[in-house]
Amino acid sequence: MDVEIKGNILAVVTTDEKKIMCGGVPVFLAEDKEEQEKVSLKLSKITSGTIHDLENGCYIIVSH
Repeated sequence: MDVEIKGNILAVVTTDEKKIMCGGVPVFLAEDKEEQEKVSLKLSKITSGTIHDLENGCYIIVSH
């Protein structure tokens, strides 16, 4: 049985601790922009998701 999740936010990666809130997805806190980009890229590859920059210090990984 192959289960596939589509159209959902899979993760959030941010450098701003104030942007972290309780929710239903994992949130990863990066030290700086470089680490944020690396973590986002690795998560997108692992989850087969797409990275979206919200331009507020947060990246989201989404399955389409």
